Amino acid sequence: MKFIVKTMEIEDIVEKYPETIGPMQEMGVQCMVCGEPVWGTLGERIEEKGLPNEEEILNHLNEVVAKKQNKTDSDQ
Repeated sequence: MKFIVKTMEIEDIVEKYPETIGPMQEMGVQCMVCGEPVWGTLGERIEEKGLPNEEEILNHLNEVVAKKQNKTDSDQ
């Protein structure tokens, strides 16, 4: 299941899935500046940084969200 796609706004991603902030930053996708989400889509940020691994980034972020969702579901 895909929670995050490249056309999503960064602001929406960090608001809905805050657990992705660290992984995005680790992969070189700037998502926060001075504690505020950056403007634009995830795809735009990846392209601006010239990152060649867009699919890998999307897959990893979706894995992070899925893991969090599964943990939340099992805790209930």
